[in-house]
Amino acid sequence: MNQSKALRALVCSVLLVSATSMIISGCTRTRAGINTENAESAVDKDSIATNPAKELPAAPAPESLKIANAKAILERRQIPILCYHQIRDWKATDSKTAKPYIVPVDAFKAQMKALADSGYTTILPDQLFSYLATGTEIPEKSVMLTFDDGDADQVTTGLPELNKYGFKAVYFIMTVSMGRSIYMTKEQIRALSDAGHVIGSHTWDHKNVKKFEDADWATQIEKPSKQLEEITGKPVKYFAYPFGLWKPEVIAPLKERGMVAAFQLSTARDENDPLHTIRRIIVPGTWSGEALIKNMKSSFK
Repeated sequence: MNQSKALRALVCSVLLVSATSMIISGCTRTRAGINTENAESAVDKDSIATNPAKELPAAPAPESLKIANAKAILERRQIPILCYHQIRDWKATDSKTAKPYIVPVDAFKAQMKALADSGYTTILPDQLFSYLATGTEIPEKSVMLTFDDGDADQVTTGLPELNKYGFKAVYFIMTVSMGRSIYMTKEQIRALSDAGHVIGSHTWDHKNVKKFEDADWATQIEKPSKQLEEITGKPVKYFAYPFGLWKPEVIAPLKERGMVAAFQLSTARDENDPLHTIRRIIVPGTWSGEALIKNMKSSFK
């Protein structure tokens, strides 16, 4: 398939998707097919491994913490968590509904610069978990950057901007696409992890967890976690719900499979388990740096 002609639609709501479509992002993303050839690694691994890093606050292992009750967690100030998908310029073939979820290169640069200029420090899930679970102190202006699906442009285009400011991020990987055209290779994922970024799970092929059947827990959660752990040499402890969709009944099975926290999108958190329904916002490509800061402040209080 000519990739320049491939349809990539992102729709931030639950849609009926054709059985032949591949569901691929935190919103609904359909394509006529996926090129199965190995993707070229367009970024030098050393450029990932040698990025400058700001000192992150130390955090104990989540399993070692005495976790506060749900009421106390819900009363803590929410930390801004930003969700990105594709970092590339818009194409003539991009639909009107897709464009807000494709962040053009210059817009992404402006957004990262705005975070740095405003004094924000990126934190990672262990720091966030410790803060929410126990009230551990974190920087006043903390933000968490998350990237869904595993698009290669998150590394080739997005990472240099993170490196510029010493930012760290969380990459929620959909394992079905690893090594395929326009997606990250295993080597890139390993290099990100080695450089101090966090690799999390986003299922095997983006299946809605509300529709899981018994066999899906192995296919969509257990096997992808094992595969990512083999690549990085680190446990997979954090999960992002495809489409941001969840229901209370899926939380216990996620915990049983080692997920100490899970991330949705913008709905209300579960009153009994806020750690497995942590809120994020999708950053559209139309936001300037100033708009990003404004929306962060209004969305997370």
